[in-house]
Amino acid sequence: MAALVLGLVLFLGVHSTRVFADGWRTATMERFGEKEYKLLYSLLSIAGFVLLVWGYGLARQNPVVLWGQPPVWTRHMASLLTLVAFVLLVAAYVPGNHLKAKLRHPMILGVKVWAFAHLIANNTLADLLLFGGFLLWAVLDYRSAKRRDRTLATVLEANVVRTIITVVVGMVAWAVFAMWAHRVLIGVSPLGA
Repeated sequence: MAALVLGLVLFLGVHSTRVFADGWRTATMERFGEKEYKLLYSLLSIAGFVLLVWGYGLARQNPVVLWGQPPVWTRHMASLLTLVAFVLLVAAYVPGNHLKAKLRHPMILGVKVWAFAHLIANNTLADLLLFGGFLLWAVLDYRSAKRRDRTLATVLEANVVRTIITVVVGMVAWAVFAMWAHRVLIGVSPLGA
């Protein structure tokens, strides 16, 4: 469990600099250079991610069950919510779509939805730490991002074609992950197949 917690602290800590230490982040970037800062940021993020994946895998070998098996409907709800999360994730990268124009930070919202989906469908301490940690981070990061948005007041352009592309690509990515990659990478088939 220690590796999971350390990985979460490192990964989410690095990703929280704009939330809790935006001034420090800006000063550090100016002092060492943007490339150097981004390189260190990337290396720490990768190290944190590797630790949390490894730690979660270790924790799953001897799970600490916190409550009884969640009802079957929670798995169905989680599948539907992760579909939404995939569309939101894609919306962060397709320029000119309505989701990004309206929501401003669809990736962070996607993380919220993904984490919540996994919290309702799982019942171990490792799940609570991993998905609860990401949900808490996403809530705080979204609030911080919305505060920054109010000071910038930028308007994003959007069109229907790019929005359709966003939704279709998100749905296809979700289908590939749900029907194949989740089982291969995580060892669990979320659709029960």
